[in-house]
Amino acid sequence: MIATYTRRELMVVAAAREIRDGEVVFVGMRLPLLGFGLAKATHAPTAVGLFENGVIRDRPAEAFIYTMGDPPNIVGAIACLGLNDVMSLLQQGRVDVGFIGGAEIDPHGNLNTTRTSGSGSLVRLPGSGGGGDIASLAGRTVLIMEHEPRRFRERVDYITSPGHFPGRRRGGPATLITTLGVFDLSRGQVRAVSLHPGVTAAQVRQATGFAITVDDSVPPTTPPSMDELAYIRRADPEGFWTGERRKSE
Repeated sequence: MIATYTRRELMVVAAAREIRDGEVVFVGMRLPLLGFGLAKATHAPTAVGLFENGVIRDRPAEAFIYTMGDPPNIVGAIACLGLNDVMSLLQQGRVDVGFIGGAEIDPHGNLNTTRTSGSGSLVRLPGSGGGGDIASLAGRTVLIMEHEPRRFRERVDYITSPGHFPGRRRGGPATLITTLGVFDLSRGQVRAVSLHPGVTAAQVRQATGFAITVDDSVPPTTPPSMDELAYIRRADPEGFWTGERRKSE
């Protein structure tokens, strides 16, 4: 049977694969909400999820959630604390991996979610939230974002969440998951690890506003399994986070 899936479903699966069993995960919003649950249901049953509003969970929510503060994310939680409590775990070095997104990224993995003039006029963005803290203090970070030239810039307008920089002693961006592929950032440069099925190296270069390491030998991203898709569609039955035209494998 040929599976059909959306780009966002594939991104959820790629995010889940970045979580290792037993890790403490700063989950974040949007696709990582589903990625954490998928990892728990498959290969990382003992992972623990932290949410910026103070919720700590050792199992995914049993119903769909729009935001981390929705009732299904509260029911069954290990603890419902506060912002300072979960941020203190970051400061203590007890968070293994954190998920964050951005409006812009540069070759060093710096993210901008504060302000941009890339369109010709100054636009105010949502701001840091917990992104700056996660980028600075988590053991490693996984970045998730749309792959477009206006977002992938040689120099971001504002560094909201720091990437790799001289003298950095711990952490930093490890993996970038986009609508086109999965990329390694661990060495302070952007290197393609896999391209989503149907995506070419030329497409990636065209969509990236700086030099990127990618060639025609990069393998395709492993598509979602039927079991992975079944979990995602139970967790997001209306396709609120993952819905778009589904792609045939």
